[in-house]
Amino acid sequence: MSTSTDTTAAGTAAGTAVTGIGRLFRAVAIAEACSWVGLLIGMFFKYVVVHDQIGVKIFGPIHGALFVLYVIVALLAARRLRWSAGTLVLALFSSIPPLMTVWFERRAARQGKLQTP
Repeated sequence: MSTSTDTTAAGTAAGTAVTGIGRLFRAVAIAEACSWVGLLIGMFFKYVVVHDQIGVKIFGPIHGALFVLYVIVALLAARRLRWSAGTLVLALFSSIPPLMTVWFERRAARQGKLQTP
């Protein structure tokens, strides 16, 4: 026996399923946000707790590499998924504030922008 709630939940889940470049974009967006968290924790320890640079030395290069990867994957996704210029600008801007890549990825998934047209 199926209810309308079951159908709605299934439709929502199907509407946000991604494959290919959309899945890669999602993974890189989440990884970039996690590297931001690591870098922020490293900076907290460097400037507040122990005045040691080890956290920044570890997470700085990781975050830098993931930032560049995010920009490249966003450009590829924009081309393959036919994003508008506004969507691309928002994706690129989202790489600057901490954790905003996850916000953008969730928004794009909800709007179906991570699915092949």
